[in-house]
Amino acid sequence: MNIMILNGSNRNTATSTRLGQYAAERIANHGHEVQIFDLHERPLPWYTPDAVGEEDANVAELKKSMLAADAIILTTPEYHGSISGVLKNALDYLGQTYMGGKPVLSISSAGGAVGVSALLQLQAIVRNMHGINAPEWISIGGMQRRRFEEGYDEYEGGPEVEDRVHRVLSSFLALADAVTKVR
Repeated sequence: MNIMILNGSNRNTATSTRLGQYAAERIANHGHEVQIFDLHERPLPWYTPDAVGEEDANVAELKKSMLAADAIILTTPEYHGSISGVLKNALDYLGQTYMGGKPVLSISSAGGAVGVSALLQLQAIVRNMHGINAPEWISIGGMQRRRFEEGYDEYEGGPEVEDRVHRVLSSFLALADAVTKVR
């Protein structure tokens, strides 16, 4: 399967981005192809319906990669109870042609305890783009974020966060495999 990860932060060391990279490694270890589109490294111009035909190279690459994907992972920091502006901007360039009928896993990283508000919003967006929301999601916050911070040495809380990430990724891959076989 071809899994597309859209990292939705415009910060170089974002824990949501590092969590997306960790997910990519885990998925690749299961034998799947993984592509990461990082909005920090490949910024998009602000979406406007008036300029859709005047797409730049990053927008064209995003659309090409999303179209080729069998399943999608969206990662975002939680900003003020919402998804990042750069992720929303990227999703505005896409529509059901790119996400329709594809399993989508939502991942967030929050400064507080959890990033559930951002995840709920992502699930609403995915539903409106006719994607298939994975029944589970991943949200890290507080001390759990330390595992994915730059310079991480050892997470004091133990392997619980990694175990949860592995479990959710396995569930997502099973869903993606089942949907891909039917498509």
